[in-house]
Amino acid sequence: MPRSFPTRFSYPAGLLLGLSLLLGSCKKDNPDTPPVTPPVTPPTTSGASQVAVWLTTPDKTALFYRQRTGLSFNGVANADPTIAVDTTQTFQTMDGFGYTLTGGSAYVMSQMAASNRAALIKELFATDSTSLGISYLRVSIGASDLSSQVYTYDDSGTPDPTLAQFSLAPDQAYFIPVLKEILAVNPAIKILGSPWTAPSWMKSNNSPVGGSLQPQYYAAYAQYFVKYIQGMQAQGIPIDAVTLQNEPLYGGNNPSMVMTGAEQAAFIKNNVGPAFRTAGLSTKIIAYDHNPDADGLAFVNTVLSDPAASAFTDGSAFHLYGGTIGALNGVHTSFPTKNIYFTEQWTQAPGTTSFAGDLAYHVNNLEIGAPRNWSRNVLEWNLANDQNYGPHTPGGCTQCLGAVTISGNTVTRNVAYYTVAHSSKFVRPGSVRVATNLPANLPNVAYKTPNGKRVLVVLNTSNTLQPFNIQYKGKLINTSLYGGSVATFVW
Repeated sequence: MPRSFPTRFSYPAGLLLGLSLLLGSCKKDNPDTPPVTPPVTPPTTSGASQVAVWLTTPDKTALFYRQRTGLSFNGVANADPTIAVDTTQTFQTMDGFGYTLTGGSAYVMSQMAASNRAALIKELFATDSTSLGISYLRVSIGASDLSSQVYTYDDSGTPDPTLAQFSLAPDQAYFIPVLKEILAVNPAIKILGSPWTAPSWMKSNNSPVGGSLQPQYYAAYAQYFVKYIQGMQAQGIPIDAVTLQNEPLYGGNNPSMVMTGAEQAAFIKNNVGPAFRTAGLSTKIIAYDHNPDADGLAFVNTVLSDPAASAFTDGSAFHLYGGTIGALNGVHTSFPTKNIYFTEQWTQAPGTTSFAGDLAYHVNNLEIGAPRNWSRNVLEWNLANDQNYGPHTPGGCTQCLGAVTISGNTVTRNVAYYTVAHSSKFVRPGSVRVATNLPANLPNVAYKTPNGKRVLVVLNTSNTLQPFNIQYKGKLINTSLYGGSVATFVW
């Protein structure tokens, strides 16, 4: 993980936050102790125009809290900004929202009492009214920097081009069991695998840090992916997609490996693609998996402009430690038949950041910005840590804050828990993004879901109260949000 974080919205201390009580608006229900888990959904008021509202405020007086008073499309015309939702204009289909289940995440979850772990998994992954409905996970192929130690599935120490020593045994202790428990709760969850490094004996520097894949081992490494996918499938764990290298332009992490666009294009068209085809694998191959900056966009262009590599490649994946989220739209324009994925963004440990700043930045750029720029998913880094931001490898990220912090059986829900929840609970896989306009200070994104619902996520990026309207099929809601608050409207 890079150790720096982009500039984010800073919320002025002491400013009152929440939703104002205006005609037809929603408000906080003034809970003395706001819930830290999604409350039991209250009965829905009858009537086709009724709108449920879920709210998070930067002062934490509402944390993904459903308002007891819903809204209706009976507002009056006024001069306030209007978000118009047009379900006749459709864009990409969504695969889901979620996190990276790192080795460290699985470890701290495995240390919980079975009943506590089961309750947490249900809260996160079930699709009932009291759960977040997380629908997409990224996992590391071998160790990531948020594993307790560095390993691959073939650490034989000497070259093993036939992969005779390949084994998923390092993941059998706790990672695979926890992942199986998640799948038991949500069998339809999509899983993306990403390696942080190839086995050291395949690399130019014979080290888990940096170096590059030696060409004589391209064929062996392609079979490494085949064996991984087949081995996980044998465990009842379907791998929907893989990227071929996490952050391929950064070799300073532990573990890590550098791979250029030209190298990845050759690897795909000459080795991985044919190997998957021969093995009969339907697992998608996704290019890149790093920042949408100038170097990254050139990398993606190199892979997707190569006809032979592109034929095997589903699309490209991005993080946001450099570049801008709007650059993803340019990738779609250049390669409209290829899919786009957002696969990682960290939240830094408290101290240099704030809940208010992280809430605004992540909702604006990830939950809203990534889908508005054609991403089919949004994944935060990472699911869980202990109270010391571990486990991690020596030199791995020491300040990565999980969506939840687990200390024994005590669970603390952090900002990424709430940012993802505002989408994951309602925007189910198969939902389609629909058109909305972008009034000043009100970034938003809307969807229609497979069960016929409409979902609108709205953030107020200003520091002050912002009245606005929601327009749908010629009818209005009059509502408002105080600065820095995010709300999800469902009807």
